[in-house]
Amino acid sequence: MKTIQFLSCAVAIFAGSYAIAATEGRPAPAIEAKLLDGSAFSLSAQAGKVVIVNLWATWCAPCRAEMPALDAYYRQHREDGLVMLAISMDAPKDEAKVREVMREFAFPGALGRDADIKAYGRVWRLPLTFVIDRKGILRKDDWYGDPGLDLPQLDATVTPLLRTP
Repeated sequence: MKTIQFLSCAVAIFAGSYAIAATEGRPAPAIEAKLLDGSAFSLSAQAGKVVIVNLWATWCAPCRAEMPALDAYYRQHREDGLVMLAISMDAPKDEAKVREVMREFAFPGALGRDADIKAYGRVWRLPLTFVIDRKGILRKDDWYGDPGLDLPQLDATVTPLLRTP
């Protein structure tokens, strides 16, 4: 009997966590963040724009390797309705390092402690990127496939979304 109760609880917990998970092709869960410059970011305020949300850390070599491509793509397409947010998953004590790295890039950043991204799941690997279309639909969930982005991948994934009104 205890085994059945345990299994029932495990299924209920899993089903509950799955119900709030981000899913490609469905509306993207809310994201709220206080940016490094003190202003606020809200995914709901970005309606009509394509949004890239990148989770990274200063100690993560693959994260740092993809950021120049993200920056180049953002600089090229921000006038086309592209918004980008980089959320650092660094420890709060490393805020100065995060600010130093982010000075190199044109897109805004936030610290993980100042961002509400719970509905995207527990972050257990980096880098991690999500792409949301102009209608608020999650189009790329980086939990699946190989992590990391480069300009050809961004062009293949994001550019068609920028061309769609």
